[in-house]
Amino acid sequence: MAKAPILTPRAEDFPRWYQDLINKAELADNGPVRGTMVIRPYGYGLWERMQQEMDARIKDAGASNAYFPLFIPQSYLTKEAEHVEGFAPELAVVTHGGGKELEEPVVVRPTSETIINEYFSKWVQSYRDLPLLINQWANVVRWEMRPRVFLRTSEFLWQEGHTAHATYEDARDYAARIHRDVYYDFMVNVLGIDVVLGRKTPKERFAGAINTLTLEGMMGDGKALQMGTSHELGQNFAKAFNTSYLSKDGQQELVWQTSWGVSTRMVGGLIMSHGDDSGLRVPPRLAPVQAVVLAIKGDEAVLAKVREIGDVLKAAGVRVQVDDRTDTPFGRRAVDWELKGVPVRIEIGPRDLENGTAMLARRIPGGKETVRVDNADELAALLPKVLEEDQELLLRQSRERRVSRTTDVKTIDEAAEAAIAGGWARIPWSVLGTDGEAELAEQAVTVRCLVNEDGSVPESDDAAGALAIVARAY
Repeated sequence: MAKAPILTPRAEDFPRWYQDLINKAELADNGPVRGTMVIRPYGYGLWERMQQEMDARIKDAGASNAYFPLFIPQSYLTKEAEHVEGFAPELAVVTHGGGKELEEPVVVRPTSETIINEYFSKWVQSYRDLPLLINQWANVVRWEMRPRVFLRTSEFLWQEGHTAHATYEDARDYAARIHRDVYYDFMVNVLGIDVVLGRKTPKERFAGAINTLTLEGMMGDGKALQMGTSHELGQNFAKAFNTSYLSKDGQQELVWQTSWGVSTRMVGGLIMSHGDDSGLRVPPRLAPVQAVVLAIKGDEAVLAKVREIGDVLKAAGVRVQVDDRTDTPFGRRAVDWELKGVPVRIEIGPRDLENGTAMLARRIPGGKETVRVDNADELAALLPKVLEEDQELLLRQSRERRVSRTTDVKTIDEAAEAAIAGGWARIPWSVLGTDGEAELAEQAVTVRCLVNEDGSVPESDDAAGALAIVARAY
């Protein structure tokens, strides 16, 4: 009888495969309250690496980290009507504290535009205070009716940037800079996911924004995932909170603003973009553990060698872990590391040691090869090349999947058919329009974004020649 697979095959049941992988790779568990999650150490290690890479790029863009309270007075949200209307179904509201009913209910942070504007209005006095560029790493709560770990949870982790500028042009350009130089650069060059840069339609844009820029990735089943967004807020919040400054001309002017964020949803995107029937495949530039050195048996000479190799690789800048838990069967350990998607395994047993070799297993392309380890420095010189090859392969596979499963269509029916079949459709926005967008929504198909023919982002909602990317989405 054939041995049952560790994971449900993706082709058989993609959602179950996703949940199986999260459980078996020890990434997360469901929390005690519906819609919450417990992120386990390996899953949190992925998020920490995402944080590190993102944080460096955000700071390079000139923003500084700060922190604002979790609890927001309900009256703050009501100041911007479109914003509160957009979030009303998702709000968690606290009415009692310290055993007493609160004089004013407080909202558990769904996003921080309102509370940050309360303080921006105090901090910004003149043009010399601008631009004001703030980011925070925090948790938020949006009551989710159909939760799915990492993708849609009632509480999740994220970064949210908030900025104030003297002019519309400065705010517009900064939102585009975050979209391109921070998010796109990170997702393509670190996550290895071939995201599309685009503009949201008015129906899909962030509540209270005048423009939303998005990054859409195609998952392994052909559905789209919104990986991150950058918003132009115009002066909507500035008007509500009187966030103004004294200009060089001595006039009181309202600021122009942006907000932008990515979240632990990226972990879900990583799983669904790169995972296969054997588990996760982690891009080497992201991987908390790029290489694991495994002792096949508890021979002292073997243990000494794996520890030596671990020290040499660490000194060479490789993020490495030594697995010398020989009281656990080697096969089980190898499968566990494969499930976790560690890019490289270096396996050494007594016979390998005699030959001065080890088995190099590459998770991303698959396969094994014999390598020399009698001089550990040679292995240390080889691994960076191997890791870069594998990083490039993941991005290439992601791009090839998107290109091969995207169809240019001319009618709304063709667009719906392509999306329902498990791919993306591109249709002229002039053909689809808002009426066609509504028609697609009845079939659970959405317009993910608008793009230009050359892949650039349209400058307006009705830009001539813009194409709509149409898909089913998470």
